[in-house]
Amino acid sequence: MIEIINKCFSTTKLKNYMNTNRIIGIVLIIVSLFIGYTGINKISQNDASVKVLGLKIDASNESGKNQGFIYIGIAAIMFIGGIVTLNKKQA
Repeated sequence: MIEIINKCFSTTKLKNYMNTNRIIGIVLIIVSLFIGYTGINKISQNDASVKVLGLKIDASNESGKNQGFIYIGIAAIMFIGGIVTLNKKQA
């Protein structure tokens, strides 16, 4: 009787663990997409050029572009982490 109760408890615990991993993986992927989108916007907003009388004038904010690249890097790491978390198998 005790063995059956222990088996049921461990199976329920395993299912809860797997659901938690799936939720964490999905949240990581969604947050990474938002951060990546923000990074792309930061890069595009900090890069501007104007052509006046045949001369190209470049007005870009390098620190803003660097911040955008950092956002994209963090987003890529989070996305990979989310995929790994979703594909992780219970031992």
